[in-house]
Amino acid sequence: MATTGANTPRERYRAQVRAEITERAWEQIATAGASALSLNAIAKQMGMSGPALYRYFASRDDLITELVREAYRSLAETLRTAFADGVDLAGLAHALRGWALADPQRYFLVYGTPIPGYRAPADTTAISSEIMTTLLDACTALAPLSATTPFGTYLEDHRDWAAGHSAPPEALHRFLTFWTRMHGVLSLELAGHFAGMDLDPALLFAAELDDLLTPRS
Repeated sequence: MATTGANTPRERYRAQVRAEITERAWEQIATAGASALSLNAIAKQMGMSGPALYRYFASRDDLITELVREAYRSLAETLRTAFADGVDLAGLAHALRGWALADPQRYFLVYGTPIPGYRAPADTTAISSEIMTTLLDACTALAPLSATTPFGTYLEDHRDWAAGHSAPPEALHRFLTFWTRMHGVLSLELAGHFAGMDLDPALLFAAELDDLLTPRS
């Protein structure tokens, strides 16, 4: 019986080549950063011509988009699986840190300095919103830390960014505080800004998390 779609030998071969290209791209990013990504260099490594590689990815930006999708999907799945297994917001924070430490360049690709001239398509925003949804679910599951703050009141009428999530204002505030503080520590740690300070970044991360989750009187 003839096969169709991704089951044909041609489609399987194409998928294998694309997978190898993305693997080489991650290696290149780990060495020189995303802004230095070169399709011609990858083609040379694979023994292909530049034009041949462009049959699999039409441009550098096309390849970067695939890498961004991979990164977001990986983190979304990491957090979604942890939350489904009963992990709370603190556990999700440590899952986020573990994911980032496992591959700092993957983290920086989606949460670091934007790549000059690159604009991510709308579907990558949709994938990243899955991450936000899981964290908003975890924030909503926790009891409020304190009475509604002025910023919480502000969020009652400024919540379009939450993409329709039903989280109350205090949960939205908690999410934004979580997101900025956890990424702040992670970004500084992964960029090496704590080097020479005789600080344990893991303890700092845990302390920031404890402070974030400690009820206020």
